[in-house]
Amino acid sequence: PAFGREAYKHRNVVEQCFNRLKQWRGIATRYDKTAQSYEAAVALASLLMWA
Repeated sequence: PAFGREAYKHRNVVEQCFNRLKQWRGIATRYDKTAQSYEAAVALASLLMWA
């Protein structure tokens, strides 16, 4: 199979993002009962990582 260097770079960025999100205990173990509150926690953690 062909190796796409650019595609691999983007994949690495996504994997690093997921690894950083898993450092948040509530997100990694999914403590939230509803999908809406879980999505809000992921959005908040993403915002804090970005800032």
